Amino acid sequence: QSLPQQKLLTWLSVLECVEVFAEMGTARVWGEMGRWTIIVLIQLAKAILRLLLLLWYKAGIQTSPPIVPLNREQQQPLHPQDMEDSSSGKDQTYVGRRSSRVVRSLQSTPSLQSRHWGSPQQREESQSRRAEEVNQPPTPLGLQETIAESIYITRPLLHLLSLGVWGQRSWKPWLLSAVLDISSLSLLSDLKDLNRRERAELRRRTILLLYYLLRSPFYDRYSEGRILLLLRLLADYVPGVGFVTRPLMDYLPAWQKIYFYNWG
Repeated sequence: QSLPQQKLLTWLSVLECVEVFAEMGTARVWGEMGRWTIIVLIQLAKAILRLLLLLWYKAGIQTSPPIVPLNREQQQPLHPQDMEDSSSGKDQTYVGRRSSRVVRSLQSTPSLQSRHWGSPQQREESQSRRAEEVNQPPTPLGLQETIAESIYITRPLLHLLSLGVWGQRSWKPWLLSAVLDISSLSLLSDLKDLNRRERAELRRRTILLLYYLLRSPFYDRYSEGRILLLLRLLADYVPGVGFVTRPLMDYLPAWQKIYFYNWG
């Protein structure tokens, strides 16, 4: 990736990390008008960054989070002693004469902090496999797939616009958002030869369709009573589950009021 593309991904990651805090902090300081202003500004900034990545840098299907989290255990660097041994030509492994088991030689044993329990071959294979997954180029998108990804990117802006036109109690913003999400997934379903991260992202988007059961006005009219009844039954009749369901019942009303938890 080029340096400008990395900067765009970094800024996009920062926005996704601070959006809930910005919404709650702005609502506390400037009230409801300030809250909706910061929501529109953040969603607009995210859409612009994503469209630049899609149309200018050909980033393909964009994952969430934009930057893949670092697995420190998988990407732990080689111990200096290991590097010294490999450069000096020392054998790092020993093959048993009878069992043919490959073990690390005592001379190449790293310190306790960087020690792992697999053979050096297994470690090298896992690191190379993960490097291939991270560095695998995005799948090229045709016109149909580019339109589908553009629909997914601009859906939050269209939802906010529909909220401003028809109000928060109307069914039209809920239906418009659902139609856009389903249309985007349907257009992307024909895309073949996706890499692992892109397939995981499409699965994540499909699972997130369940959020429409928890989004107003559907939640207020249909889901709320049934969900609270189910959580109450689980808390009363299933031992140990109440430690999770009772705080969840208390948290749901607050969660419903935060836009980025619900629609972001």
